[in-house]
Amino acid sequence: MRFRTVLNTISFLCVGLAAGWLHPVDSFSGEGAGETIELQTGLYYTIRKGDTLWDITEHFYDSPWLWPDLWQKNSRITNPHWIEPGERIRLFSREELETLVEPMPEPGPEPEEVVEPQPQESPYYFYPSINSVGFIREKPVSPSGAIFKVKGDKVMISEGDLVYIRPVEKAAFTPGERFTVFRTLKPLKDRKTRARIGIQHDMLGVVEITEVNPEFCMGRVVQSFRYIALNDLLMPYKKRSPKITLTESKKGLEGKIIAAEGRETIFGDNTVVFIDKGGKDGVRAGQSYNIYYQEKERINPKAKQEVLLSPVDYGDILILHTEKTTATALVTRAEKTVQPGARIHTASP
Repeated sequence: MRFRTVLNTISFLCVGLAAGWLHPVDSFSGEGAGETIELQTGLYYTIRKGDTLWDITEHFYDSPWLWPDLWQKNSRITNPHWIEPGERIRLFSREELETLVEPMPEPGPEPEEVVEPQPQESPYYFYPSINSVGFIREKPVSPSGAIFKVKGDKVMISEGDLVYIRPVEKAAFTPGERFTVFRTLKPLKDRKTRARIGIQHDMLGVVEITEVNPEFCMGRVVQSFRYIALNDLLMPYKKRSPKITLTESKKGLEGKIIAAEGRETIFGDNTVVFIDKGGKDGVRAGQSYNIYYQEKERINPKAKQEVLLSPVDYGDILILHTEKTTATALVTRAEKTVQPGARIHTASP
């Protein structure tokens, strides 16, 4: 079935060449600047307004789940969620497609032979910034250490800088060991009840220990997600997989968005947010939920009673990380601006 998709794709590419929005490209020389520009032979597609990698792979290959492979093929695209109209991306050739689709079945085996089915990878969402995603926890994480100085006495610490670390409560450090640098924010409270929700932890970067001394140790910043400053804290590093395996949502779940990770008051697509439901509520990474609103209306003008109208979905979130009572999610779709307190529920089938 997938090779039939490949044949359909090739026919579609021929139409695209005729229409002018697909471009066959070979090596050529630019004469204006005296430079030789070499491009790999292949078919290119010019991005139009409203295009996404998800839509493009679904259109050309009948499988939107191939979008991470298309992104990997076009390394110039730094953020797969933001592609610019007018930019050209290279499509898979027939040979490359054959490595991404299932091969044509061979003639059937002899009756006595049994062919074991090949396991298929579950659908997933690829989120390369997963290690920078923070969380909300009822009690703050107990730190292993704190940064008390940076070599060169810089104000803002970034990747490549050497930092001096003060161990906390006799924590052990080993050269080559990695730690996540984090910072805690003021406790979050419910906007209506003012009840305490928890403490937000922001992930700032990763430090690798280079030297251990009796009273302190030194480390190099090998990754920085946000600016790092003196007195920021360290916790043991746990690498997360950028492949978020999609899974079934918890049926009947009702909740709300507590806040955006950057504490914005209005936000939209590709914003990391926190919700008030977590592991104890059945929330798991890879689940999707709808953002919605529900209005009240007085059906009978003479009556005072108002009736709840049907919910209206206007956005989606994908769960990236869960804690006991909260979860961190990515807004994958927002048809209008979203605010803290926005309601969420289980996605429609």
